Amino acid sequence: MPNRSSTWYEEAVIYCIDVEKFADGNGDGVGDFVGLTEKLAYLSELGITCIWLLPFYRSPDRDNGYDVSDFYSINPKVGTLDDFLTFLHGAGEHGIRVIIDLVVNHTSDQHPWFQAARRDDKARYRDYYVWSADPPPVAAGAKSIFPGEVDSLWTYDEVARAYYFHNFYEFQPELNAANPQVREEILRIVDYWIAFGVSGFRLDAAPLIIADKGLEHANPRDPHGILRQIGGYLQSRRPGGVLLGEVNLPPEASDAFFGEGDQIQLLLNFMLACYMFAGFAKEDAAAINQGLSLLPEPPLNCGWVNFLRNLDELDFSRVPPDLKQAVFDVFAPKKEMQVFERGVRRRVAPMLNGDQRRIELAFSIVFSLKGPPLIVYGDEIGIGEDLSQAGRNSVRVPMQWSGERNGGFSTANVGKLCQPVVTEGPFSYKNVNVADQNNDAGSLLNRMKRFISLRRNQPIFTKGRPVRLSADDPAVLVHGFEDAGDLLLLVHNLASRPIKAEINFGGMQPRYFRDLMGDLEFDVAKNSRLELEPYAYRWLISEGNGQ
Repeated sequence: MPNRSSTWYEEAVIYCIDVEKFADGNGDGVGDFVGLTEKLAYLSELGITCIWLLPFYRSPDRDNGYDVSDFYSINPKVGTLDDFLTFLHGAGEHGIRVIIDLVVNHTSDQHPWFQAARRDDKARYRDYYVWSADPPPVAAGAKSIFPGEVDSLWTYDEVARAYYFHNFYEFQPELNAANPQVREEILRIVDYWIAFGVSGFRLDAAPLIIADKGLEHANPRDPHGILRQIGGYLQSRRPGGVLLGEVNLPPEASDAFFGEGDQIQLLLNFMLACYMFAGFAKEDAAAINQGLSLLPEPPLNCGWVNFLRNLDELDFSRVPPDLKQAVFDVFAPKKEMQVFERGVRRRVAPMLNGDQRRIELAFSIVFSLKGPPLIVYGDEIGIGEDLSQAGRNSVRVPMQWSGERNGGFSTANVGKLCQPVVTEGPFSYKNVNVADQNNDAGSLLNRMKRFISLRRNQPIFTKGRPVRLSADDPAVLVHGFEDAGDLLLLVHNLASRPIKAEINFGGMQPRYFRDLMGDLEFDVAKNSRLELEPYAYRWLISEGNGQ
């Protein structure tokens, strides 16, 4: 059984950063590693333990850097390899681990592999991709990842005189994972970055790496073998390294990606995010409980990563239509708030109307569940969105550090910014920024620091046994953790009304709870009803008398 140090990720608090939108260190209008390094003290004070970096590789940048043209170099606009290494060492000095995106489902069409492949059908690189001389038949149910933007999964290349396969945009030809040479290339990429000290990878589009690519020679006989191969290699080269999988499938299909703990250790919990917003929309805990009940139990030393948002759209394509509609009606009623006929392209704070009570409630749930919590840069201060930007860029707004020019993101002229800062409305940088919230004890930022601190200082979250509890009011979400007679009780009022809730402890007989966040006491023997203000949350512990 692994020692505790090899499962650090089970106790992690993960913070997702798009480097070019975070902090500009050289004044050219684009965030970079110099700026990110300067903000490590802030991230350390916030309390996060792991940074996940979105792609920063060399790229034509037609898809936010996911169109990689060189897996071994840094995009010059965010810095140099030395800048990256300085950041990595600085993070280590603050006790913060770093994981990076591993984008090996496809490359850019500008990648040297593809350029060689299209020019010579006898070159070794030809079989790095999936080709067809004739227009391939459209497989039943096959559709683009970007409906409405990409019509076909096959594109004709004039130089190659053949069609190549792509699940994403036509400038992102699909790699052929059935080719052993492609698998070796992937391991070389892993080896290169872990040699510098990264602690693991977020595996982009994991199901598509092993998917049927439409041609017999491109179908791996053992689809999950490549995941075991990557996972095993990572462990051999960096024991305790982690793979965080982007597996946006129904939970019963996602479960296979854990394997027996020998493939992917952490999976992003896409489904639960949808069910949580359904619970918020209906002010009813049943939806959240349903989302939790759908999750298979992960193998030992594996887990689900819980979040409210990532930096793509909030994808409702795999939940019941009525649940999707309930969320869209409340949180994305306008067409401009939606994308790809399936998703919401909004940030958490504006979805909840900037109501700090509701934002805190939402994050309290994320931080109180089994599995590592994930927050996206800026959500700790309640950053807004820019719906005038195309697609997913609406949520990738520059970080707001202060009320100074450009929100303190950059000293460049406004016209040179990689993306405009939010300047209008309640979420403008003058109203929402780090500097102001740092100085306000009751700010969202300081409440988030408290969540993170409590989460990290309560081993029961990772060592305890989750217990299902209930309340007599449908708006109250209740769950808990039990460990050696201690019971951690987590109560959330999803409603805009005050509630006096009767908790059903399911056979346990705790008598007295103390509040981990304040001076509240809950003496069950004296008063079995817990008073909850609108959108209130309680983290209560009963020590030594949980039974």
